[in-house]
Amino acid sequence: MVVQYDGTGYCGFQRQPELPTIQREIEQALTRLLGGPTTIIGAGRTDAGVHALGQTLTFDTDNPIPAKRVVTALNGLLPDAISAIQALEVPGEFHARYHAAGKLYGYRILNRELPSPFMVRYSWHLPAELDVGAMQQAAEGLLGEHDFVAFSSSGSSVRDTVRTLRRLDVQREGELVEFRAEANGFLYMMVRRLVGALVDVGCGRLGVEDVEAIRESRDRCRVITVAPPQGLSLIKVIY
Repeated sequence: MVVQYDGTGYCGFQRQPELPTIQREIEQALTRLLGGPTTIIGAGRTDAGVHALGQTLTFDTDNPIPAKRVVTALNGLLPDAISAIQALEVPGEFHARYHAAGKLYGYRILNRELPSPFMVRYSWHLPAELDVGAMQQAAEGLLGEHDFVAFSSSGSSVRDTVRTLRRLDVQREGELVEFRAEANGFLYMMVRRLVGALVDVGCGRLGVEDVEAIRESRDRCRVITVAPPQGLSLIKVIY
């Protein structure tokens, strides 16, 4: 199943005791729909306040309801902030997380003097004008297979911190500065720390060459700025 959600009011995707999470809402709705306890497995665990346009998840059921009907029926039970957009039957061995070949994330900055009430939930407001050309130049130096531990946050049990960053684009569309990051996998808070470092380049706090030096240092403490969660969206899981 592919789902979309506004993560503003949730403590992330992963189920947590007594806290509102995306996983908890979907599992409760599926349990009501399918007539028995249902556990989902997501392709990734988005953090509190992070959104998704294409989060993938799997679940097992013996209920004979056709997959296409699950989407419509489930949306009648989900809160407005969460929607199912596609459901397919897959082989039993398919795993939403471990079979993923990559993920595509987007990040949005509202780069103008005054904030917008229509963008506050889905962008990072930065009034100082950003040098997008310098940011893109710095982004290009991060592409490829590298150890990205400097751009990760502590708190993850992942041991292998080498990832292949296939795409890191920075473009301006009027007042919006938009990022696209695609990799075979991302470390905990990696996209937000990458965006933060590139913003420091755009503001002149870092030079273009400094970002690559941070990566090579493998030192988390050298990342000054971490982008806030509301500008981040999981766009697509690639299989």
